Amino acid sequence: MSNSTPKSVSVSTEKTFTSYTKDQGATYAQNRHGYHPSVYKTIIDHHASTGGQFNSLLDVGCGPGTAVRALAPHFAHAIGLDPSEGMIKHARELLGVTSISEPVRFEISTAEDLGWHLSPPIEDASVDLITASTAAHWFDMARFWPSAARILKPGGTVALWAGGPLTIHPTMPNAAAIQAIFDEIEERDMKPFLLPGNLLTRSLYVGLPLPWTLKSPVPDFDEATFFRKEWSPGNGEEFFADGGQPVGLDVMEKGMGTMSPIQRWRDAHPDAVGTERDILRIIRREIERALHEAGVEKGKEVLKGSPRGVLLMIKKKT
Repeated sequence: MSNSTPKSVSVSTEKTFTSYTKDQGATYAQNRHGYHPSVYKTIIDHHASTGGQFNSLLDVGCGPGTAVRALAPHFAHAIGLDPSEGMIKHARELLGVTSISEPVRFEISTAEDLGWHLSPPIEDASVDLITASTAAHWFDMARFWPSAARILKPGGTVALWAGGPLTIHPTMPNAAAIQAIFDEIEERDMKPFLLPGNLLTRSLYVGLPLPWTLKSPVPDFDEATFFRKEWSPGNGEEFFADGGQPVGLDVMEKGMGTMSPIQRWRDAHPDAVGTERDILRIIRREIERALHEAGVEKGKEVLKGSPRGVLLMIKKKT
């Protein structure tokens, strides 16, 4: 944990997920990893220990609603916002309830607007906790922070978190070679499809614009309350719910298929999708080769690895 403040970097607006259909949202929800209970516990415990209340939760960039459904039972009211109509349609099907058995409300809105146009709108100074899971790196933070300050209660909290680079478990056969496969393919094939937002997750949000690092700072937030925690599989800390568990390569392909750089690669190479020239199939074949070289039998290939993770939390001044 650290209170150091890095220099901000610019972020590009995300276009891949916002165009999702309802079916794509369902596929995303099915194959995207959920977060480890320790992530949610850290958020709730820190919010409570710093005087946060538990009436209203707002999850921004909620996608199919994974994080807001996990946190909603701690709050009387909960709303999930996402700019993708497809994501919101699927989130509404998955439901979710609060501590008073009220359904989670899902609405279409950007992180910059934070629901000002909704009916009823999200009222000023009405929200206790704003969250964004693997999403803030796509926000226009210069517009997000003033909107967050507007709707947060005095003493309210913002929590932003994301997963970072994959670390192959050292107990895997040929672990170093498999780690090199991921690193080399990213450098050789994926680099043109990595946007500034992707790079922010790989740096564990070092440089994510914060209220006091903006060109026009937002004075409503208390820099002294800045809280940062990293999850490192090397320390036995898992960031995702199934982190560190061996997975079959079919599961690996489906999970990686939800990543925005992979989708941008596939959009640029439509004729390769589903063939041996597909980037996911190239990665798979390279992993299979490395495992076979280490003596793993065909049909018994699994991957074991864990991404790192980071959580940032900031309080609005009372």
